[in-house]
Amino acid sequence: MDGLIVIATVTVVVLVLFDYTNGFHDASNIIATSIASRAMTPLQAVLVVGFFEFLGPLLGGTAVADTIGSFVDISELQTMPAMVIILCGVSAAVIWNIITWRFGIPSSSSHALVGGLVGAVVVSAGSEHIVWGMKELADGHIIGVFKVLLALLISPIIGFWGGFLIHRWVGWLLRSAPLQVNHTLRRMQFLTTAALAFAHGANDAQKSMGVITLILLLGGFIPQFVVPFWVVLLCAVAITLGIMSGGWRIVRTVGFGIYKIRPLHAVNAQVTAGVVIFSAALLGGPVSTTHVVSSSIMGIGASERPRSVRWRKAGDIVSTWIITIPGAALIAATGYLLLNYGLNMNTGGG
Repeated sequence: MDGLIVIATVTVVVLVLFDYTNGFHDASNIIATSIASRAMTPLQAVLVVGFFEFLGPLLGGTAVADTIGSFVDISELQTMPAMVIILCGVSAAVIWNIITWRFGIPSSSSHALVGGLVGAVVVSAGSEHIVWGMKELADGHIIGVFKVLLALLISPIIGFWGGFLIHRWVGWLLRSAPLQVNHTLRRMQFLTTAALAFAHGANDAQKSMGVITLILLLGGFIPQFVVPFWVVLLCAVAITLGIMSGGWRIVRTVGFGIYKIRPLHAVNAQVTAGVVIFSAALLGGPVSTTHVVSSSIMGIGASERPRSVRWRKAGDIVSTWIITIPGAALIAATGYLLLNYGLNMNTGGG
């Protein structure tokens, strides 16, 4: 029992660390447009985002947590091996977040978590322990990995075309507005940035909540899959601290590397991303803030001056999106095999 408590505690700590890295990784996506459009200073942006990021997990429900906590089915495994699998998967996501943050690459923490968990489960227990969701799709039920991937794939498309259309529409409404409207648009960003931060907290913090709740269920610490309030509070604090640490390397990529952002672009990107992310949170779809914010900026640029969009940089971002799931899965699988080999050597097995 003592060993079970230790491994459960270590895994929860790593999940909180993942939540923290998710925060500082995605902080850039939330504050980049406000800083690039000169609506806020970095300090103002971090304070506004930090406060509303904290409220998001507390008030945003647990639909995403339910989705993330149910796409792997390892309840039939022994408790200790099951927890080691989750530990390896989440550790891979943390490593991926740190690597991409170090090089200023706006990758998806959601993709990294999904890839890490899938990689660890497949190499240790087999693909039959992944709830792929394909069989259930025939019955009209969208669950498991299919639901996760569907949300991750569709959300940037909606973000792109949402940004494209809203910028065209708002640009038409303000076609005769004086230059002084930029001052109003900058002030509006205190509201739109707050809304985006709330939506991000409501969606992203739930991913760690879901896996922590799965750990508690596997260990017999709770009777059923219901997210305890202390888990909600813990994840809210972790992701908020991460947000307030900032991810300044990625701010340069998102805020300045895709398109030259002015106040109108920033407001439209924040509104588009906030609506998409919060809608997904209500529906239980774990989306990537990185994907949605970046794609909305691309859509806004494409609606105005397609040739001015730095498509090469956008292509680099898309390439990172594509390799994140297999990359994190490979790290998780390698980590599990090395850990398992080490344990066998120490016990004289294998």
